[in-house]
Amino acid sequence: MPAHLPAGRKVRYGGDYNPEQWPREVWEADHAAFDLASIDTVTLNVFSWATLQPDEDTYDFALLDAVVERTVAAGRDVVLATSTGALPPWLAHRHPEVERTDFQGRRHVYGQRHNACPSSPVYRRLSAELAGRLAERYAGTPGLVAWHVGNEYGGFDGGCWCDLCAAGFRIWLRERYGTLDRLNDAWNAAFWSHTFTDWEQVVPPNMLSEHWRGPDHTAFQGITLDYRRFMSDAMLANFRDEKARIREHDTTTPVTTNFMGMFRPIDYHRWADDLDFASWDNYPPGQREHARMALAHDVMRGLKGGAPFWVMEQTPTITASRDVNPVKRPGVLRLWSWQAVAHGADAVLYFQMRQSKGACEKYHGAVLDHAGRTDTRAFREVAALGAELDALGDAVLGARTPARVALLFDWDSWWAAEMTDGFNRHARYVDTVLAYYRALWQAGAQVDVVPVTADLSRYDVVLAPMLHVLKGDVAGRLEGVVARGGSVLASYWSGRADEDANAFLMDAPGPLGRLFGVRVEETDSAEPGVANPVNLKDGAGDAVVSDAALVFEILVPQGAEVVGTYGAEFYAGTPAVTRHRPGGRDGSEDGGEAWYVATALDAAGTDWVVRRVLDRHGLVGPYADADDVELAVRENGGGRFAFVLNHATEAVDVAAHASGTDLLTGRRIEAGETLRLGPTEVLVLREDPPR
Repeated sequence: MPAHLPAGRKVRYGGDYNPEQWPREVWEADHAAFDLASIDTVTLNVFSWATLQPDEDTYDFALLDAVVERTVAAGRDVVLATSTGALPPWLAHRHPEVERTDFQGRRHVYGQRHNACPSSPVYRRLSAELAGRLAERYAGTPGLVAWHVGNEYGGFDGGCWCDLCAAGFRIWLRERYGTLDRLNDAWNAAFWSHTFTDWEQVVPPNMLSEHWRGPDHTAFQGITLDYRRFMSDAMLANFRDEKARIREHDTTTPVTTNFMGMFRPIDYHRWADDLDFASWDNYPPGQREHARMALAHDVMRGLKGGAPFWVMEQTPTITASRDVNPVKRPGVLRLWSWQAVAHGADAVLYFQMRQSKGACEKYHGAVLDHAGRTDTRAFREVAALGAELDALGDAVLGARTPARVALLFDWDSWWAAEMTDGFNRHARYVDTVLAYYRALWQAGAQVDVVPVTADLSRYDVVLAPMLHVLKGDVAGRLEGVVARGGSVLASYWSGRADEDANAFLMDAPGPLGRLFGVRVEETDSAEPGVANPVNLKDGAGDAVVSDAALVFEILVPQGAEVVGTYGAEFYAGTPAVTRHRPGGRDGSEDGGEAWYVATALDAAGTDWVVRRVLDRHGLVGPYADADDVELAVRENGGGRFAFVLNHATEAVDVAAHASGTDLLTGRRIEAGETLRLGPTEVLVLREDPPR
């Protein structure tokens, strides 16, 4: 389904506002402060179920009416949430079956949030009813720009393992497999006497059944893989319930929910068609996470075919849920917000607008602190960014990234690879994907992060790190990229399993073997900290030694040329990195290249390989050799916009790649002139049209 974004005059700015927690005189001070900060959009009603519905038969919208009325009177637009991300106490007390059962098999009592079983008929009925009543009441409200269903689906452990979910799982399996024979084949159920002779024999895989040590240690990967798919679909059904009731009263206002970037429990690709536009909450795990944030932005943009997305939440200062919660340094809020816009965000919103006085998020950062001050460093930075976004206007709205590089991101491969026994549990899917993305990012390549089902015909380069599970015709489509002259790169553990998580009964990398011209004879593993030097050398004599780690596949070339060799162990001198030129569609030599990297190269080695792949297509960017300087590009009918962002801790000098005007300062810039970028500095260059 194509994206349907809220209309607007500028990049939206604001965030999650909870005036129901405050007396009404505070609202007046809040809105005065919001005016100072150029806040134009607020998200209301995220966690208000207990206020809206004090018991099963009573609804009370008086307080929300007042909140919406005051917001509209202030001239601000509203994202209205459905409040269904946290149960009211009366609901759990009256219907205890709505509470989740955790992975350890413990039935929870009332508490926290994200606390509803997605398979509960009661929860599904009452949550949908609340969404419908809200839509009936507020559809057509001036300034209502979007509906926000639920909140951060997946909660604290990503699912439920109760009897209701067990029954739902069995229904899901019947629909997927049709017969027990097909089920038993998919799960290789002859192993350990697991052949099922009745659907009722199937139970959820958790610590009471198939798992030991935790969610990544399962006796049957196929069962756990299917349960993760089912749980993702079960929560999607909750979203669909509410959206359907909203649509009974409001057929036009876009509907979304806030995702969490690279969140393992939910396959966001399975949700993408049901969202009108993608949005997500940006809370990076550290202070030097610019490449990881860029990857997450691109994952979100890829959900709707490259359409813009929203950052629904970010913190102005600190988070509150981690063991250590450092404050954002001066300029970082602005830098990270502009990075989001650079990667496709048409809204940059905060959690939260005012700090709560109690509970677990009372010290979480906010636009307004407990004193409501507007003379703090944080507020000044928020207000300054708001003024810049005002000045930018509608210049970049709707603009897309002109990417010629695709990176495949696949939840099934993530799930299956990390719960597969026999290799190395220290090798993690996102770490592997991020290593290759970081090399692309530093090289200045414009990248689309897409599912394995995406059309690859418009990309010159496709990277498929740890593509463990092969689904559908992806192997053939990757061959098509190379046949028409493009380049494909895959890493270790790729092509190992089918969509049921069963190993291919052929040499690894399975159906990818013909494309890459290699077979994997053995797979060695090592503890973290153990390195095997890989000697990388190209035909021009350019060489580097990379300390490889964790996984060492021993390759036998079958048409591929050797680009890198191991330097240690009994397989010293054997291939670690290969390049295959299988020829073009007509059997000519005009085809592209397929690179296979059989180990976890360090950053220098990964950069070396990726630069060569990109350079063949002229896709290395102009700032590739300036460490931590980012180039991101968006294009629309108004032109081409280049965002240059300095994530380094020191000032850097670079030569401008194009002529144009910096939209943040109005300064004229000529191609080739020296640009001095201070730490956290941002340049938004509207490039001159080509002559």
